[in-house]
Amino acid sequence: MKLLCGVIVLACVPLARAKNDADYPKEKLPEFLVEKLDVTTFPSRIRPKPEKGKKTFGDYGYTTRKVDEKEALVEAPHGGSEITIRVLEQSASGIYVCVDSQGQNTNNGRIQQVRLLMRKNANGLLKSKESWKEFDGCPVIGGQDNDSHISSY
Repeated sequence: MKLLCGVIVLACVPLARAKNDADYPKEKLPEFLVEKLDVTTFPSRIRPKPEKGKKTFGDYGYTTRKVDEKEALVEAPHGGSEITIRVLEQSASGIYVCVDSQGQNTNNGRIQQVRLLMRKNANGLLKSKESWKEFDGCPVIGGQDNDSHISSY
């Protein structure tokens, strides 16, 4: 019985270590989000049209218009839509952000929702999924997230 308990404890050690490998920076977080966010995991009304080999804002040619301690504003190429990402809460398990997107024309409308950003390891991109956690500073506006394709988290 003692041997079995020792094996179970040892089996859990690598899992705890793997979680720490995905630590998030404490400073310049909005810049980190712009650089490391896999925008293909946003709902279709927010993300750019998928293109092979492109995943980040930089890959799609977005320009960072404004960055401060808690927020980044990026703009699509050629004066396209704008996306604001505001940090709401950060923990070891992920980053809650408010994503606010205004389409290029009135048909696109405004979308705002809380997203949870996570990554599996220190070198991975941040994946986005809709959060059921609510924040007063980010009421849901616009469509639901029923088409976001992300890996399992």
